[in-house]
Amino acid sequence: MARKNYTDEFRRRAVDLYESTPGATLKGIAVDLGISRGALKEWVSKLGSGTTTAGTQTHAASTVRPESQAAKITRLEAELTATQAEARKLETERDILRQAAKYFAGETSW
Repeated sequence: MARKNYTDEFRRRAVDLYESTPGATLKGIAVDLGISRGALKEWVSKLGSGTTTAGTQTHAASTVRPESQAAKITRLEAELTATQAEARKLETERDILRQAAKYFAGETSW
């Protein structure tokens, strides 16, 4: 499988989304963004702020700063991207189910 190249901005946004979403899992965020869990884990370890979503420290960041406007915009844009990806997935699943319902409705000859 070909290796995908992601921009630094995308990586930063993915990490910001993971860190700013309470109860988020690496797998859940990775699936939403269409990336591998391993890639997201690597990005979090390299680019992360040092705190997890539970608020526990993972390395030297001892103070929690309020979210800046730029960080908030980045987080919201990443959430929007994830939401749009989920909407596309749900629309595809809905269309598949509609087609299956039509197929099976035509198969029955009572």
